[in-house]
Amino acid sequence: MPGIARLQEVFDALTHTTEIFPDDTNLTLTFTAHANAHTWLAWTEIADSGANTMTSLFTSNPGHVTALYIEELSDIDAIYMLEISYGAAKVLVTSGRFAGATKFQVPPGNLKFATVEIPSGKTVYYRMKSGTAVADTALVHFRYHTH
Repeated sequence: MPGIARLQEVFDALTHTTEIFPDDTNLTLTFTAHANAHTWLAWTEIADSGANTMTSLFTSNPGHVTALYIEELSDIDAIYMLEISYGAAKVLVTSGRFAGATKFQVPPGNLKFATVEIPSGKTVYYRMKSGTAVADTALVHFRYHTH
């Protein structure tokens, strides 16, 4: 029955164990903005400091990105925008806007997402921009789950 199958999909999406990427304390994940203000950096495959890719997490099974945690920003006075996509067509998974401590009354430490599914075997990309004319960076980590 299609209705029951869809209910099972919803239940599975709501009851899952999330994983962390990068998955160890000696690994970092740094996103870089374009050096020109208000300009997207080219799409770049997501990889941590150990060259582990987010793509590898979805090699065998599809999955979802559920949150992005901001650990450190290179410029606490800047506003940042971020997009996550997959595949050659750069299908948008999610987007977010965040800023340093001086821009919001309570600076966001994380962005929670209800994203579209990332199919297995697709390359996962990011692009970021900021409001400054330097290549600002954001040190982050993700929570995700697979099916």
